[in-house]
Amino acid sequence: MTDEATTFDHQDLTGAEFSHVDLSRAVFRNVDLTGARLLGVDLVDVEIHGDVDNVVVNGVDIAPLVEAELDRRHPGRAAMRPTDVAGYRAAWDLLESLWADTVAKARTLPPEQLHASVDGEWSFIQTLRHLAFATDSWVNRMILGDPRPWHPLSLPWDDMTPDPAVPWDRDARPSLEEALALREDRFATVRRVLDDLTEEQLASETTPVEGPGWPPPRAFPVQQCLRIVLNEEWHHRMYAERDLDALLARA
Repeated sequence: MTDEATTFDHQDLTGAEFSHVDLSRAVFRNVDLTGARLLGVDLVDVEIHGDVDNVVVNGVDIAPLVEAELDRRHPGRAAMRPTDVAGYRAAWDLLESLWADTVAKARTLPPEQLHASVDGEWSFIQTLRHLAFATDSWVNRMILGDPRPWHPLSLPWDDMTPDPAVPWDRDARPSLEEALALREDRFATVRRVLDDLTEEQLASETTPVEGPGWPPPRAFPVQQCLRIVLNEEWHHRMYAERDLDALLARA
């Protein structure tokens, strides 16, 4: 035993076995626990945020229970799982409305606070930049076929393998208005794609886009590309609301 916390960063512990190990107050961030088995554990005062699917606790799959409760708490959440063109358009309408409220809340904070991190998460402006990256990658690149669609302020996720073709200036500090100008342009791009979308196109696959960057040069279902953008928008708005509330509480 030691009083000093051990940090494991970018370690492959696949198949590792932990027996009689004290993990109290441990923090797991961006960790893959697929197929993990926790036997004889004390899971008390534990907080989990992530993808939950086929998670069995004492013989009960809790994933459907969690999904149902999240849908109950956030009525618009179910709209992020559309199955037809009309559903995608309605989902985007909802996201535009929700984000307008979130931006209005952000404007009540001093400008420097919009660059502040809460518990190591992205700042509000970094979140806006990341969502531009998501649209550039999955709509401009995959659906519209632009091999290098990224704006200099686009921000990939932190664990992406660096690619010289993709901008990655995590420390840039654009103003809120600069970030919103990029954001509004990308919002308009998605709106145009959805306005022109047909059911046949929704059921089709993209044409592989050759060249470096993300996503890799292979075909993806159009519906998958659009669903990823919806999920990114929904979840990152939730994170932004959480962190804005924390910053407002501090103020």
